[in-house]
Amino acid sequence: MERRIGSMDGMELMASAMHAAQARLDVSADNLANVSSAGFERHLARTSLSVNGLATRRELDTERGSLRHTGREFDLATTSGTLFVEEGGHRVATRSGSFVLDEAGRLRDARGRLLLGAEGPLVVRPGASIDERGVVREGDEVLGRLRMTAGTVVESGFLEASNVDAVKEMVDILSAQRAFETAQKTLVALDDTRSKAVNDVVRVKS
Repeated sequence: MERRIGSMDGMELMASAMHAAQARLDVSADNLANVSSAGFERHLARTSLSVNGLATRRELDTERGSLRHTGREFDLATTSGTLFVEEGGHRVATRSGSFVLDEAGRLRDARGRLLLGAEGPLVVRPGASIDERGVVREGDEVLGRLRMTAGTVVESGFLEASNVDAVKEMVDILSAQRAFETAQKTLVALDDTRSKAVNDVVRVKS
């Protein structure tokens, strides 16, 4: 038989509200911890009511962060579109990254991911430059081209900042804490009321 929302008792609903509030708190705390992480994309906490009560799910906020000038030639950010890196044998899209040359002349980020060119991992030399179209040059010599989505615009010497708003996350944390405390107090009150009702029935029967 299909369960209806109305069939949930108050204690079940408040317990689900506490779990949902805790999940909201975890999302905002994680966002806040990454406020200074270049290129970090915050998550949004979406809470909804279902037959199982309140539940919170994470959604990625794809809004771009502001660009921060670093002046380092192989710090790359995109104002539109994405670049691609290789991670664990897989191609992964990224909007920004701080890359350095390894011994083989390939560009790697801090996680060891290889920056990809149109023909595979990009191999460059110190002093090379990358223009807004992703063309890699050393002087007049073209060394290759970045693998990018169509319409991508590259900014060399820039990194994308986190799109986390610290003030907003603090407000969300306080809101989630209040929601948790309210649900907890309501749960305790319902439990006390239920216990009192059971005790009253026992006394009447006796």
